[in-house]
Amino acid sequence: MNDPTAPTIGASPWRSRTYRLQLSGAVISVFGTAAAPVASAFAILDADGSGTAIGLVSAAGTVPAVLFFLLGGVIADRLQRHHVIVAANLVSALAQALFALTVLTHTVHIGWLVAFAAGNGLAIAFRMPATEGLLMRSVDREHAARAFAIFRTGLNAAQVAGAACGGLLAAGLGPGWVLALDAATFVYAAVLATRMPAEGRLRRRTGLLTELREGWTEFARRRWLWTVVAQFAVVNALGVGAFAVLGALAADHTLGGARDWGLVLSCDAAGMILGGLLMTRLRTPRPLATAVAAGALLAAPPAALAAGTPLAVVCAAALLAGIGVEVFAVNWMTVLRREIPHEKFSRVVAYEALGSFGLTPLGAALAGPASDRLGLGRTLWLSAGAIAAATAVVLAVPEVREMRGGE
Repeated sequence: MNDPTAPTIGASPWRSRTYRLQLSGAVISVFGTAAAPVASAFAILDADGSGTAIGLVSAAGTVPAVLFFLLGGVIADRLQRHHVIVAANLVSALAQALFALTVLTHTVHIGWLVAFAAGNGLAIAFRMPATEGLLMRSVDREHAARAFAIFRTGLNAAQVAGAACGGLLAAGLGPGWVLALDAATFVYAAVLATRMPAEGRLRRRTGLLTELREGWTEFARRRWLWTVVAQFAVVNALGVGAFAVLGALAADHTLGGARDWGLVLSCDAAGMILGGLLMTRLRTPRPLATAVAAGALLAAPPAALAAGTPLAVVCAAALLAGIGVEVFAVNWMTVLRREIPHEKFSRVVAYEALGSFGLTPLGAALAGPASDRLGLGRTLWLSAGAIAAATAVVLAVPEVREMRGGE
């Protein structure tokens, strides 16, 4: 049976209708999602007035995503992936619309907001494996790296623009209307997903546990795969989770406070956009080793802060870290596209995401107490050293170091 989403070999990614629809939907929904946190934070503060409530709502959106990633991977491998994306986007749209309604009608209750955030987090658990599986299927291997680089660059640009506009819109229109806009972007993305062609014949279904075991077997039998995931469990816990706390503390203690910390984060975002643009052109004969080595760049910002360098140096380190994120992401997805069977891709990606990001909330939670006990500078040096050490250990794995690109 012919697969209507199978790419035309030798064609650019723009020839794939599925790719164009995914890119358009993702960019507009990420714009809304990036604008929403500013609005939701101020809506919660207006209703409750506490940072604890903001943290509770934020955690409510994260926990379901982590808990249901594996189930989301199984569902994405069982069903037409664009149908999963439609359903997940509609759930997110409903959650944000209800959030907006409570804000606009001045009936905000923290318990309701926790429920809305949990619904959105649950949608993420199903949307992410389906999106990545369909994205890699929608273009041929020759153009996979460039297609994913363009996709990532679009998302990062939307993230920056959405975050910048979120504060302005919340101040000008009110938080409720920004949340309503976010809900509308999810509806738009769902409508675009309904226009995607079917992937072709569905595979034969087996039991849920059997399918989870199949995904785990596919994940565990590749040493290069689980070692890189272990590396990024450390990198994300320390370079993302802990650094969000430690960087803000360092900016408050040794730099110019919130203004300088915002500049550092802006440089990190600019680095991701620059890295994405770079990866639309750059090819490497060893994409996996390049991806792993790029992870070491995330040690630069904590090292720069620990050394007490000037703001310009910290910003340059953040720019390098952002570039490193995109060099890793594009090379990593290119390798996964080539090495993982399509019918098991979403399950493997779910295990990969769970392993890579599962420790990130723990890193954020422990960063403050570690800084209080060890001192801020020492904790930052330990974070930078752990990221560099994890990278060196994984680069020593022969399957990682020697894997070459190509078909």
